[in-house]
Amino acid sequence: MADFAVPPIRPFGIAFEASTGAVTRAGPVLTRKLADLEGLFQDGDAWQAVRTSDEVVYTVHSSPVPEVPRELPQSITTIYPGDVAGEFYMTKGHQHPDPQGEIYLGITGLGGLLLFDGSEYEWIDMAPGTSGYIPPHWAHRSVNVGSAEPYRFLAVYPGSAGHDYQWVLDHGMGARAKRLGDAFELVPFGRAPERSVGRAVTCGFAGM
Repeated sequence: MADFAVPPIRPFGIAFEASTGAVTRAGPVLTRKLADLEGLFQDGDAWQAVRTSDEVVYTVHSSPVPEVPRELPQSITTIYPGDVAGEFYMTKGHQHPDPQGEIYLGITGLGGLLLFDGSEYEWIDMAPGTSGYIPPHWAHRSVNVGSAEPYRFLAVYPGSAGHDYQWVLDHGMGARAKRLGDAFELVPFGRAPERSVGRAVTCGFAGM
């Protein structure tokens, strides 16, 4: 498997394949399956029933730029369509131990960027060509709200930011994205639906 480069790094070009999420020059590739997402879905029993499947929820293809100070790593995340008891497939979500901003750019499919600062949440609709800005101190998670197609996005972030996944398990994300007919709704953790988002859950590769 490809690894991160060792600084000092000479200038180089990076090619991103929109239809697969592959990166050239390639760095490490992370694969998250249902079994890797313990504690994320609201319906724990439903997750237990499917956790032994080999189904991939999302992958992260990184460039070789390392996560070290003064560097700017990039990656393409692909979240596949699906849900557990109506709650859409999503990334684990994380906070940055070294609070810094980050940029996401939608490439294919339809998704959402869920942000939480510990007291309130924000939701950004993501589609091909949409850029989502993540300010410092906001935990963030990406969700595929499409019915059939993968949602892919490019992330660019400071190499020293770090990833604190335990913060999300301890504090939650303020809301969950769940299927609602042809649309989706944002539901606060452990309570009845708070508000509906009237957008169809169909998506295509408009950016290809």
